[in-house]
Amino acid sequence: MNETLVTLVGNAATAVEFRETASGGMARFRFAVTPRRWDRAKEAWADGHTSFYTVWAWRTLAANLTGSVAVGEPLVVHGRLKVREEELEGQRRTFVDIEAVAVGHDLTRGTAAFRRVVRGEPGLTSRYGPAPVAAGADPWAVREAPEREAPERPVEEPVDGGGPAGGAEPSEEAPVRERPVQRRTVRQKDGAAPRKPDSDLVTA
Repeated sequence: MNETLVTLVGNAATAVEFRETASGGMARFRFAVTPRRWDRAKEAWADGHTSFYTVWAWRTLAANLTGSVAVGEPLVVHGRLKVREEELEGQRRTFVDIEAVAVGHDLTRGTAAFRRVVRGEPGLTSRYGPAPVAAGADPWAVREAPEREAPERPVEEPVDGGGPAGGAEPSEEAPVRERPVQRRTVRQKDGAAPRKPDSDLVTA
């Protein structure tokens, strides 16, 4: 396609108007361009005729313009030049539009600080920046998952007649009966004399 790309240096003449459409965000504002010429007769710089353009922006650029541009700020606009004619109140009028590809501040007139926009943070596209953080709070802190409470054990209710009556304290527990120790006996082979216990042995 044959397109006319232009770069204009001027000032924002109106505030940025932003609206949501079916294809995404859309923004527009009036842009004033005033050339300066050297007047040889007066030996001084003089302002020429001011030309006004309507700058259109879409989607991400439109949202960023809303939080970055104010009336009177010097800008550099780069985009496609569009000329259209409309009939208003019986008169045919000509409008010149710029479909913006890029918009930035004119750093020959001042300074600017760039702030990258992260998706999912609409506060960064606001003119006044993100929402304030409470004093003492860490904006980069990671929320910890809440601790799970241990399930409560069911309380066993005493069976009727099986527990102490009237809320009396239970009696002492019965002593644990010791398990008898089993002794192993060794079978003697046929014809072998039985082994005497150690107490019957006589030492020399």
